[in-house]
Amino acid sequence: MKSASPEQSSVKAGERIENGDKDKKKKRRTSRRSKNSSVGCAIEDINLEASDGRTSLSKAKDCASSSLCTKQRSGLDDSSELTRASNVAFNSMPPLRFEGGVPRALELLSKSCPDPRDCEQSPRMDGDLFHQIEGSSQRKIFPSHWSLDAVKEALEKGEAFKALFRVNAHNRNEAYCKIDGVPTDILISGNVGQNRAVEGDTVAIKLDPLSLWPRMKGFVTENVAKSEETSSPPDKDEHVRHLGRDEINAQVKNSVGVVEGFEDGYSTNKSSVIGHGVKNCVSRGFTPLLDSCLGSFSEQKGVGSAAEKLCAIISSFPNKRPTGQVVAVVEKSLVRNSIVGLLDVKGWIHYKEGNEKTSKSPLSLSDDEYVQLMPADPKFPKLIVPFHVLPGSIRARLESMDPTLEAELVAAQIVDWGEGSPFPRAQITHMFGRGSELEPQINAILYQNSVCDSEFSPGSLASLPRAPWEIPEEEVQRRKDLRDLCVFTIDPSTATDLDDALSVQSLPGGFFRVGVHIADVSYFVLPDTTLDTEAQFRSTSVYMLRRKVPMLPPLLSENVGSLNPGAARLAFSIFWDLNREGDVTDRWIGRTVIRSCCKLSYDHAQDIIDGMNDVAANAWPALYGPFEWSDVIRSVQQLSEISTTLRQKRFRNGALQLQNSKPVFLFDEHGVPYDFVVCSRKPSNLLVEEFMLLANMTAAEVISRAYPHSALLRRHPEPNMRKLKEFEGFCSKHGMELDVSSSGQFQVSLAKITENLKDDSVFVDILNNYAIKPMQFASYFCTGNLKEDVAEWGHYALAVPLYTHFTSPLRRYPDIVVHRAVAAALEAEELFSKLKQKSGGELRSCFTGIRFDKDAAESMEGKEALSVAGLKHGVPSTEILSDIAAYCNERKLAARKVKDACDKLYTWCVLKRKKVFPCEARVMNLGSRFMTIYIGKLGIERRIYYDQIEGLCAEWLEATSTLILDKLYSKRGGRGYFKPLKEVAYLVSPCDLCVAKYNALSVNDTEREDEIAPAVFPLTIQLFSTVPVVLHAVGGDDGPLDIGARLYMTSYY
Repeated sequence: MKSASPEQSSVKAGERIENGDKDKKKKRRTSRRSKNSSVGCAIEDINLEASDGRTSLSKAKDCASSSLCTKQRSGLDDSSELTRASNVAFNSMPPLRFEGGVPRALELLSKSCPDPRDCEQSPRMDGDLFHQIEGSSQRKIFPSHWSLDAVKEALEKGEAFKALFRVNAHNRNEAYCKIDGVPTDILISGNVGQNRAVEGDTVAIKLDPLSLWPRMKGFVTENVAKSEETSSPPDKDEHVRHLGRDEINAQVKNSVGVVEGFEDGYSTNKSSVIGHGVKNCVSRGFTPLLDSCLGSFSEQKGVGSAAEKLCAIISSFPNKRPTGQVVAVVEKSLVRNSIVGLLDVKGWIHYKEGNEKTSKSPLSLSDDEYVQLMPADPKFPKLIVPFHVLPGSIRARLESMDPTLEAELVAAQIVDWGEGSPFPRAQITHMFGRGSELEPQINAILYQNSVCDSEFSPGSLASLPRAPWEIPEEEVQRRKDLRDLCVFTIDPSTATDLDDALSVQSLPGGFFRVGVHIADVSYFVLPDTTLDTEAQFRSTSVYMLRRKVPMLPPLLSENVGSLNPGAARLAFSIFWDLNREGDVTDRWIGRTVIRSCCKLSYDHAQDIIDGMNDVAANAWPALYGPFEWSDVIRSVQQLSEISTTLRQKRFRNGALQLQNSKPVFLFDEHGVPYDFVVCSRKPSNLLVEEFMLLANMTAAEVISRAYPHSALLRRHPEPNMRKLKEFEGFCSKHGMELDVSSSGQFQVSLAKITENLKDDSVFVDILNNYAIKPMQFASYFCTGNLKEDVAEWGHYALAVPLYTHFTSPLRRYPDIVVHRAVAAALEAEELFSKLKQKSGGELRSCFTGIRFDKDAAESMEGKEALSVAGLKHGVPSTEILSDIAAYCNERKLAARKVKDACDKLYTWCVLKRKKVFPCEARVMNLGSRFMTIYIGKLGIERRIYYDQIEGLCAEWLEATSTLILDKLYSKRGGRGYFKPLKEVAYLVSPCDLCVAKYNALSVNDTEREDEIAPAVFPLTIQLFSTVPVVLHAVGGDDGPLDIGARLYMTSYY
């Protein structure tokens, strides 16, 4: 490609820098320089993360020009002060097509700050300073990015690929790019290869020649892999002496049930059980991209696109890990605007104090100096924030050398990252408060994920009725009145937005009529209104256990729209006539009026299922209407039996179930978590889930047939088969027979393995974690985008061809969209029936019944009826619906990330309160440097490193995959930094253990069953061994929050 030659020369220059740096590293091994020299070398070092962040740009030796001019700071006063968390302006929201227009979207973004001055940010850095920083490097560190025209041309020719850039959380020098249609992610090694791309960027990559692809390693016991993942890249730490070293380090929790787990894609912290190669040691230039191989495969196999050719090559070389380099950032990730972290104030003060001793001039801040910001997320690089763009309050605290500033949690946005700058330059946008406090951390989590928690606009509230509200009589006449039917809700005890209810009736011949009733939110949220725009903007409610950010105003979501007991409410109802085998013989869908007779919690429903029907003893809720508790009890018992039948039938048809226990947090009166207990799902949860699944599948069938080009469905692709096969190999290696030929066989064989391991629940959890990792995201999509590939519409985990979200319109915007399509299909049915009656015929339920009349839908009258109804109810076009689906996918993922981050935060708070938390852990991966452990009580995984520990000898026996840890009685000799023993082991003396045990017995007079005994040295560990560990809280005021793990050992040896 003509435009590629400048980039090729740039990369070669980068390689010369890398080779030159290797020589410098050798010199530094024999002769250590002063701190200033070290900083200067760090800027030239290709391993950019080596810098300690204490320096001034003007002081960096060999990297700063002597002619740098100092630029005066202007206009930085209290008016540029940062907003606090409550006045955050969410300027990093993803793009979205707003039917209400761009001005409305901007209004939504800006209204989080009631006072415009509160949103005023510090001035942006000017171009002169950019040139100063770029000029500080004597040569380029990174190659130039290709132009957009060059990228477009390369993509068209198949010489480059567009991909999503994901960074390894354990080692930022390794990243992975996912190319659509290619099963294996592309490894991007080193900072030069990553070429200034940031987590979440959409990049253009050029692949390395096949000869430079490293070997793909499979599942091994030595540093077992954590491979790349569609939703979360593999986590690796540093170079290893062999080509492959992987590790599983995920926190996979089944927070809302197995099916919803797949629905959410296990979006956070997923990993794979397979291996992969690590970074290639060969210096790489931009040589032709597998041209001969691609051409050869194209000729021999007839494949067309570059992605198909690449797939063919990967299939022919399954042991090779494809690698490449970033040549351009096509679309910058919005997370660049909301990076949360802590300022490295102590490092800067240490540098300034050292500098003051050698300088007679008083301490002052120079505009060409900077302070580093350490991101809380290890996937992001360190940021440099020049002093002259710092807000006044932060600059003043730095001038007074206030060390408490380092404890302040701040947010920053990346402004620029030039070719000669080792780190991106940023400016601070917000301050949240102390990093060790709960509220600032939650606000930072919301901000980082662009969750808008401001008040709803007056325009949105104006369209809602006032409470108390009664259903207009004319609306009642349009609907089927079900207020005399025994209908009730089953939800968590703390739920306030009740959007689904159930009913059941016995029919002659052993049949049952089951009803699912969903709040009719589309009656209140009309298309193209202010309320609709804001609901679309928020997309989903975000739950954080003790706090909720609602998608809809509470007046709607908790009052007039919620199916509260004793109140008449509008609903969409679906009735199925079911036989004893769980087969649907008939169905009816329509808009109704219902009145719930009671609000049951899952515990109440479980008591009924278990036969504990004492109303007074179990503190059951109030009962409304002409019903007795016997009616409710009989209904719950019947529904439980029917749901069991449906569930068994679903698994026989190939559905997949993977579930683990999860921790439930206990909160004090101030809303602070103080403990957790392990909780598993109950049959009452499964009861509700089964009927919601049936309703979602029914709605998907109706809208996809009525509007085949404008239906919003949810698909779950097949898992990564290569990873699944490697998991199968892992099971086989350990004597477990697993069949992954289909989701049904996968479920059946996994159930057999689980039954054999029923006495080892922790290992079952580990196995389920492994099984989850090959799974891909479930996502919303518009059927019009896949009209030629209907086979791609299916849901793998549920083993059904059509699925959508219909049952939670109070908290999910896609459900509202689906409700409108169902309403349109119902109205089209009425219009078509009227036309047929005029012509002498009669046809009912032709679009929503159990038998879809395709001839009616394709007739002129049918098309007209569907078109008119679609326009009336706001069924969107394919283009608009595609944008809605993409945006809702991103918001759903963000909500999931918020929940996972809050769960980790609550765990951190509990551990900080407990100081240390002894528990048992299972060794999942084991090697010469570290082990990966699974803590069953929390459902999380952690690493424990034992290499280079003072006072500890780690002997790795390769032949038997055995680790022996023992005390080292003599001090280590030679150079190098060795961490103290307390970082890997929590030592307690036998005397302290006896005192603690005596105190516990004096209180309870019985020995605690869950007491964890410490291990003793020497400690022999093998794969799947159970070891005692201690968990503790890490970070807060002095660093990012994390959960640390150490071996629990006694000092007796």
